[in-house]
Amino acid sequence: MIKALLLATLALAPLAASAQTPPMMPDTVPEYERVRPQADYIRREVMIPMRDGVKLYTVIVMRKGMKNGPILLSRTPYDASAATWRIPSQHIEDILPVMDREFVNDGYIRVYQDVRGLHKSEGDYVMNRPLRGPLNDTPVDHATDTYDTIDWLVKNVPESNGKVGITGSSYLGFTSLMALIDPHPALKAAVPQSPMVDGWMGDDWFHNGAFRLNSFDYFTGQMAKKNDGAIPHGNGDDYTTYLEAGSAGDFARAYGLDAFAVTRKFMEHPAYDSYWQNQAVDKLLAARKLTVPTMLVVGQWDQEDSYGAPAVYRALEPQDKSNDMVSLVIGPWRHSGVNYEARELGPVKLRGDTGLEFRTTVMKPFLDRYLKDGAPQTPTPPTFTYATGIDQWQVRPTWPAGTMKPVYLQKSFALSWSKPDGGSDAYVSDPANPVPFEPRPVHFKDSDAWRTWLVHDQRFVEGRPDVLTYSSAPLDKPVHIMGAPKVDLWAATSGTDSDWVVKLIDVAPDGSELPIGIEIFRGRYVRSFEKPEALKPGRAENYKWSLPNVNHVFLAGHRMMVQVQSTLFPLYDRNPQTYVANIFNAKPGDYRKATQTIYHDAAHPSAVWLPVAEN
Repeated sequence: MIKALLLATLALAPLAASAQTPPMMPDTVPEYERVRPQADYIRREVMIPMRDGVKLYTVIVMRKGMKNGPILLSRTPYDASAATWRIPSQHIEDILPVMDREFVNDGYIRVYQDVRGLHKSEGDYVMNRPLRGPLNDTPVDHATDTYDTIDWLVKNVPESNGKVGITGSSYLGFTSLMALIDPHPALKAAVPQSPMVDGWMGDDWFHNGAFRLNSFDYFTGQMAKKNDGAIPHGNGDDYTTYLEAGSAGDFARAYGLDAFAVTRKFMEHPAYDSYWQNQAVDKLLAARKLTVPTMLVVGQWDQEDSYGAPAVYRALEPQDKSNDMVSLVIGPWRHSGVNYEARELGPVKLRGDTGLEFRTTVMKPFLDRYLKDGAPQTPTPPTFTYATGIDQWQVRPTWPAGTMKPVYLQKSFALSWSKPDGGSDAYVSDPANPVPFEPRPVHFKDSDAWRTWLVHDQRFVEGRPDVLTYSSAPLDKPVHIMGAPKVDLWAATSGTDSDWVVKLIDVAPDGSELPIGIEIFRGRYVRSFEKPEALKPGRAENYKWSLPNVNHVFLAGHRMMVQVQSTLFPLYDRNPQTYVANIFNAKPGDYRKATQTIYHDAAHPSAVWLPVAEN
C-alpha cells in the first residue's frame, strides 16, 4: 500500500512542476469578464446597424430566466456602458441606475444605447441632431435611429414580448421625444423627463434670448475627443472669471472654444431664427398626429430644462380628445430629480421620497398598462402635480388649472391685487457689477449648489441698490397657484438694450425667501424673437414672458414677493446695455451703466399674473 502511494506521488511530481506559472509570463489579460456565472442577470453588448450602415453600441440587461418581457429603452450621450455598470456587482439592482430597480424587478428588459458619434457608437455626433429636413440633409436623425433600434430589438431579443417603451431625462428626454416622430409600431409608450425641447426659448442654452455661460462647459465636456474637456480657467470664482473675460464670445475665443462647431453655431445664431425654430421639438410634434401614449415629466425647480415638458404638453393636448394620450407630471424636483431619492431639495423638505412614490404609483402603472401583457389597465392621471407648501400630490383634468389673476407692483414697494394708482421706481444697472445668481464664490462645478440654486434663499441680494423688491402684506388666507405665472412688466432703460429678471418669491414668517419662479428676458426681443431691435432710451415698453410652471400654495401668514433686476450672472451673459448686432461680439466699450425704470401706474400697470386655483 505504501509502495503504491509512493509510485503515484512520483508520477504526479513532473505534472505539478510543469503546471506552475512561469515567473516572466505577462501579467495582463486581454479581457476580464466582469459578469460572473453567479450573476443574477444577463448583460449583452451589441452593435445595432442603422439604415445608413452606422452601428450603435447598445447594452441589453435583464434578470436571468426572463421570458416575455417588455423592453424599456433609453438613448444617451452619457455612456451606455457606464450607465449599465454603475457599481461592479453580480446583482442587477447594483449595476443599473436607481430608477431602474422597480422595472427590472418586475420583468422589464432594460436597454441603453449610445447615440451616434459618442462613446462606443459609430458615426458623426451633432448636438441635438436636427430632424431630416432644412437643417439635416442626411437620411438619418434620432427618429430614424430609434426606429431602426427598436426594429432590431424586437427581432433579436428572444426574451421580449415585442413591446417597447422609451424614457430618459434631459438629453435622454429629447431622444425619447424624437422617437415619437414616425414611431416604430412596437413603440407603445413614452415617458420623456425634463426633455430638451427648445434650446433658445427656455431649455439649456438660452432663456428668452439670454445665453447661459455654463453651456460652454457642457460643450467641451461632451465633445472633446482628447483630455477631459474641462475648460482650463482654474478653480477661482466663476463670477470673476467670466467678468474679466468680457463678452461670452471673448471668453470662448480666449479658451479656444470656437474650435467646437457647436460654439460657432450658437454664436452665429443669437436670435430665434430658422436654425432654432426648425429644431423646436414641440413644433415638430404639433405638426404630426400623436400615436404613442406619452407621459411628460418635469421638476418644478428644474434648473436646466423647465421649458420643454410643458411646451410639448401645450402642443399635443389639443389632439388628446379622450384626455388619455398625453399627460403632464410636475414634481417638487431639481433637474432629473425624479430618478433619484427625492425627500428634499435644499431648504424644501418633503413628506417622503417623492421620486420613488411617483415612479411606483404613476409611472410604472402607466408603462405596465401599455407594455406588459395582461397588466391592469390603470387609468393615467391627465395631470399629476405636487403642491409645494401643503405637500400633496394632486390630479387635475387639464393644465394650467388656475385662473389668471394679476398681483400688481405698487408704490412704496408694495404688492397687492389692487390696480396701482401711480409712481415708478428706478435703479442703476452696472455691467461691471452684475447681480450674482447665487452667493459668491460661484463654482459651476459645485453640483450641489447648481442643483439647488433655484430654491436658494433670496435674502442674499437684499440691500443691493440694483434689485427692487415688492412685497405683499401677510396673507389672511392661502393662495394656491397651478400653472405658469406670467410677467407683465412696464419698464424703460436709459440704454439701448437691457435684460430684465423677475423672481416670484414665497416669504415665510421667519423671513426666509423661497423662490417659486425665476426667469430672464432679453429686451431687444420685445417685439420679435426673430428680429431684435434697439430700445429707445426712456421709452416705456411692455415686456411679457412666463415663469416656470408650478403647483404651489402660499400659506396664510406668508407674504408674496416680486423682485426685479437686470442681471443674473454668471449664469447668463451680461447685456452690454448698448445695442450691438451680436452680444457675443460686444466690445469692452459697449458695456455701460443704465438707469432702469419700473412703472406701476394706471397706464403702465406692472404685474405678475398668477394662475390662482380654487380648491
